[in-house]
Amino acid sequence: MTSLGLNTTLFSRGSTRQRCSLFGKSRSCHPKPIDSIFRASAAPSLVKALSTEHPGVSFPILVNGCTGRMGRAVADAAVCAGLQLVPVTFSNSEKPNRTLQVGNVEIMIHGPSERENVLSFIYNEYPNVIVVDYTVPHAVNGNAELYCKLGVPFVMGTTGGDRELLYKTVRDANVYAVISPQMGKQVVAFLAAMELMAEQFPGAFSGYSLQVMESHQAGKLDTSGTAKAVISCFQKLGVSFDVNKIKMIRDPKKQLEMVGVPEEHLEGHAFHMYHLTSPDETVSFEFQHNVCGRSIYAEGTIDAAIFLSKKIKSKAEKRIFDMVDVLREGNMR
Repeated sequence: MTSLGLNTTLFSRGSTRQRCSLFGKSRSCHPKPIDSIFRASAAPSLVKALSTEHPGVSFPILVNGCTGRMGRAVADAAVCAGLQLVPVTFSNSEKPNRTLQVGNVEIMIHGPSERENVLSFIYNEYPNVIVVDYTVPHAVNGNAELYCKLGVPFVMGTTGGDRELLYKTVRDANVYAVISPQMGKQVVAFLAAMELMAEQFPGAFSGYSLQVMESHQAGKLDTSGTAKAVISCFQKLGVSFDVNKIKMIRDPKKQLEMVGVPEEHLEGHAFHMYHLTSPDETVSFEFQHNVCGRSIYAEGTIDAAIFLSKKIKSKAEKRIFDMVDVLREGNMR
């Protein structure tokens, strides 16, 4: 039996754990009455410091979804990068009646019925603002329609939704956007390599069987978009596989005992395994990439926002980008 393995494990900063195998073993919010949306939005509470890593790069960024862990991680990364964090975010709750502290910025949380009025005002106040979306799958298309209606450029990090409709909405509105189901730069580079292999060697794995397992925190409702993208490459390489056969692990107990996810990362991880076997079962290939924490996605998202800001300033003819475009541009943090 010949076996080839490709294993990549990425941990949040400060982690001392060793590589995990898929087959191996918040800050508080305080209540506060909601002020007028105009007074809250116009308040001069943006972060003014410029990034030392990107001198001269500073623009307003509004993170839609700061109440979630991923959105919060992006907001923290925006502050660290020296971007101007707009003190507004949105919630699925109609009357959230609270604020959220990110660095020295107090974020006012608004309900769904206020979205259009608040975002319209923000766009008038900060015409070079970029919205980052980390909400929930069922909100993807509605949020994109709102951004496009107002002409606000955005980075869509939320997975799920009707992706064909999403792209059509953006194309029809001719709005600048970065859309990617995967914001981790190194994972995107792996995906790009897979796509190149599929393009250059179609049918190379004809007849091989495929097993796919992906594990994410219990709060992730949809199937991994990254897994679907990798499977698409394998299909071009000649593998027959039904995406409905992806083994999704969302049970923390199974993640600990079967997948080998570190306990401290149960609420924020992305483990993927793809196992290929030849028809006679004498050859196997295993591709694996494990991510613990959210920093890889947050940092990639900020790079995407900086990239988009530059494209807008240069009046680029192309309007819709993905993370491969960001990678090709280089100059990332």
